[in-house]
Amino acid sequence: MAILQKHGKNSSPDLASLKENPADSFGTAGCQKKWAESSSHWSRPVARVWTVVLLLGTCLLYCARVAMPICAVTMAEKFKWSKRESGMVLGSFFWGYCFTQVIGGYISDRVGGEKVLLLSAAAWGAMTAFTPILAHFCSQPIVSMTLARFLMGLLQGVHYPSLASLCSQKVVESERGFLMSTVGSGSYLGTLVIGGAGSLMLDLYGWESVFYIAGLLSVLWAYCMWKYLLKGEGPIITLESLGSRGPQSKLSRRNWLRLFKQPAVCAVIVTHLCTASTFFTLLSWLPTYFKDTFPDAKGWVFNVIPWFVAIPSSLFSGCLSDHLISQGFDTASVRKLMQFFSMGVSSVFTLFLCGTTTFPTAVAFVSATMGLTTFSHSGVSVNVQDLAPSCAGALFGVMNTCGAFSGVIMVYLAGYLIEATGSWASVFMLITVINLLGLAIFLAFAEARRVDIDGAKARYHNIHI
Repeated sequence: MAILQKHGKNSSPDLASLKENPADSFGTAGCQKKWAESSSHWSRPVARVWTVVLLLGTCLLYCARVAMPICAVTMAEKFKWSKRESGMVLGSFFWGYCFTQVIGGYISDRVGGEKVLLLSAAAWGAMTAFTPILAHFCSQPIVSMTLARFLMGLLQGVHYPSLASLCSQKVVESERGFLMSTVGSGSYLGTLVIGGAGSLMLDLYGWESVFYIAGLLSVLWAYCMWKYLLKGEGPIITLESLGSRGPQSKLSRRNWLRLFKQPAVCAVIVTHLCTASTFFTLLSWLPTYFKDTFPDAKGWVFNVIPWFVAIPSSLFSGCLSDHLISQGFDTASVRKLMQFFSMGVSSVFTLFLCGTTTFPTAVAFVSATMGLTTFSHSGVSVNVQDLAPSCAGALFGVMNTCGAFSGVIMVYLAGYLIEATGSWASVFMLITVINLLGLAIFLAFAEARRVDIDGAKARYHNIHI
């Protein structure tokens, strides 16, 4: 059966139904009017500005996140940390990262994703800039750095759920793929920027400069977003706004259990778990794979080329996804196609790594794998907004929490397999199996109809705001 199917004109959303059924709109009661007014001004020029701003914000997010790994070796030498202590500092970020995914998405669904993005960016940017000060003025740097990284994880954990919430509330279905793919490419861009410029600053001005620059630029980004895009409004989150009880909020709370019983929702969670865990495993172990397999290879080649490939690949997947939907293809079929490339076709190149003997071929296969993996931004990552726009942030938080925990487990399991078998083929086989499992579940159960509303209102799914 073909993955792509076209739908008829009658399946397109009816804007009039939104006016007749205000309970189907998303956001809190206090914010619904504001969302409706602002949505009318969400024109293409404004959308392009927001896309660039969110792309830059995600880029800075990764600059701040990767600052510690870039400087870890130098800091370990200065503060006389062992490998175990360095690992404790680096790993503490992910434990904090897991705990704020759901609450960040929940708050974003209630008060607006742009508010949570703004406040969190200002907070983790300031934390990044103060990191050197905490290291120098604390008698136990290992304690202060572990705590700082844990707090960084807490503050950055709300970023992607907030983006999902913002996109579901402000972006029409046929343009979500490009927005999420473009913003998602900011992670690869940030990794490249901090890897290049950060390494240069580390050599010329010391490790402190990496944190100062990344942190101050992040705070500046938050200020510019507040000053010029939000016009000085919106950064305040009050207890009243958190406690508002709009019709959609009541509906979401009452049906959370029913939501998790939906096969399509379970498929999205499991597929994202598989995608995240395999991505984290490749991200963590590929440098070691190249070092072990090709000892004489230049590090900048295999650390840079795959990310250069990933950026245009992510943008292309978003354009392709939105183009197919605008041409009348069924949304669910498009999501499945994107995920097929992300988990199916990429697994073919992952398997090729099991028998690779030359360095250029290995770099080519890794680049193809990482490039195709980015198609998930237009697949499972956007599908959550199709299914539950009223609580997309919170639901994406659940997905990302599961993905983060499974990623930690997979990284440890991959290391165990390498030591036990002495072969990298076992790791690549494990990644392939996990990918194909997630893909099979997604192809079997994924849908694009709204499931966060009562069955009697199901005909109003996929409403464009």
